[in-house]
Amino acid sequence: MTDASQAAQQFSFKAETKQLLNILIHSLYKDREVFLRELLSNASDALNRLRFEMVTNRKILDPDSELRIHIRVDKEARMLIIQDTGIGMTRDEMIENLGTIAQSGARKFLDATRDQKVDVAKVIGQFGVGFYSVFMVAEWVRVTSHSFDPEAEAVSWHATGDDNYQIERAEMNERGTRIEIRLKEDAAEFAEEFRLKNIIHKHSDYIGFPIFMGEGKEAVNRQTSLWRTSRQEVTGEQYREFYRQTTLDFEDPLMHIHMVTDAPVQLYALLYIPAKLERGVFSLRKDDGLKLYTRNILIDEYNKDLLPDYLRFVQGVVDSEDLPLNVSRETVQSSGLMTRLRKVLSNQVIKELENLAKNDTEKYQTFWREFGVYLKQGIASNPADAETITPLLRFKTNLAPETWSSLDQYVSRLPDGQKVIYYIVGEDSKSILRSPHLDYFHSQGTEVLLLTDPMDSFMLMGLHKYQDYELKNVAQADVNVTRKPKDEPEVEKIAEADFQSLVELFKKTLDERVVDVRASNRLYQSVARLTDADANANPELQRVYKYLGREYEIPKKVLELNPAHVILKKLLKLESGSDLQNIVIEQIYDSALLVEGIHPDPSSMAPRVQQIIEAALSRQNQKNE
Repeated sequence: MTDASQAAQQFSFKAETKQLLNILIHSLYKDREVFLRELLSNASDALNRLRFEMVTNRKILDPDSELRIHIRVDKEARMLIIQDTGIGMTRDEMIENLGTIAQSGARKFLDATRDQKVDVAKVIGQFGVGFYSVFMVAEWVRVTSHSFDPEAEAVSWHATGDDNYQIERAEMNERGTRIEIRLKEDAAEFAEEFRLKNIIHKHSDYIGFPIFMGEGKEAVNRQTSLWRTSRQEVTGEQYREFYRQTTLDFEDPLMHIHMVTDAPVQLYALLYIPAKLERGVFSLRKDDGLKLYTRNILIDEYNKDLLPDYLRFVQGVVDSEDLPLNVSRETVQSSGLMTRLRKVLSNQVIKELENLAKNDTEKYQTFWREFGVYLKQGIASNPADAETITPLLRFKTNLAPETWSSLDQYVSRLPDGQKVIYYIVGEDSKSILRSPHLDYFHSQGTEVLLLTDPMDSFMLMGLHKYQDYELKNVAQADVNVTRKPKDEPEVEKIAEADFQSLVELFKKTLDERVVDVRASNRLYQSVARLTDADANANPELQRVYKYLGREYEIPKKVLELNPAHVILKKLLKLESGSDLQNIVIEQIYDSALLVEGIHPDPSSMAPRVQQIIEAALSRQNQKNE
């Protein structure tokens, strides 16, 4: 190190950091105690990083030094000192971590704090700017650090919260980092040991390293990781607080799963299902995956191999002493250990969801509304798991459009002899109930599943049967048309000869857009419906290609007409080949396309609808004259 580099040097904070410091220094927040949580969390990270380093590297300063955090206070001088024996920092790391860290995070923090309703104390840590929370309580801060590298020299960082900070060589022989804080007068409470102990018990009790206070010989924190603590010793509030600490989601989770097993693998796990699908703007977790530990050492922040993709909404911690510290992910995978962990965890999550569905219907419905799409995806992408996932599915039906039902509940309501589970796929819950494909089923009081989620079409690619019941799309289902509709009056049909002339008129007008036009024997309320010419066609595949944006030519359809419908009867009375007759035929066809969700340009119907309205009004005026 040159003489110039040894001397104190002054640096300027970046613009975003200056703004951030200004907010923290000149504003008052009700939960200023959060600064201690942030500094202890940083100390814990430094100790964890050192412990991991020591697995493969013994060339470390003070390798036998205890991994610990020590807090000292001087009430008269309003001084608070926090020191750890962690990995420490070099001069360059000091500048990077404390001077120019997380400029993008600083900008996001500034954006968040523009909302006056945001409690800054609750969200500061998530943006990589948690260290700066110390300036809520500090007149000045000095950070002195000595890296684990025996060749490195100690260095000191000093700032008062103004535009600049100083870096200089320091005298510090032990490894780790010491933070000295001169407290503001209105923050003198944080020089009281009892106050600091209360904060530690509230926020940092489960840090996995001892935190000592003053001359005390006993650690003031529990240290034992919550997931390694007996379930009988953990309160509901402690489970919720741990979730809040690890996610910064201040809405209570829907449920937690605390499990300990010794066979077929040894593991501790504490898993959570959040209340909401969307991560909040202040969420600490920015990716899917579980925290993976081995013997209390974090080895993967976002592990995506511990649960199948369709359970990726689950958050939490998994710790296994069977996992080696210093091997690659590929080695762990090839050993089969990850597969066993995955199986145990997946089975437990599914079991807990089954129990939730059985014991708390309302809460399970909340879960389903938020995360049901993932389970549907699981059936499409993991056919081998379909049998496990299917009992967790929930559906609304034409007979109970406001109520969620399981397939077991649907099957329990089937009449004797029905061995088919009927479903209909549509764009939204309101329009699907008006689908002409449901005419027959409405008339018979037959229950049909309503599938309106885009993921439903993907799900159906992997869901063909449930128990002994085949799933069948009502648009393709064979029905007993000899059964008369319930409570439906007999309606006179158009004479055969007249109907055939109407069919020819439709064929001429629509030309090659349809394969055929014919009479329907299963329409009662609707004027027409479109159906596939090929009985083996796959309408679900057609929708899948549509949602994927893939080029796929939808097969031409057969247009079926209701021979008893009043619109067709009046259509016959119009002048043959008239403009009005043609545009009504076009509108009937386009409406059928729209109901199917395959109309290429729905807005193109607007001018024609206007023409029909004008014609209707004109005829009405003629009658009135």
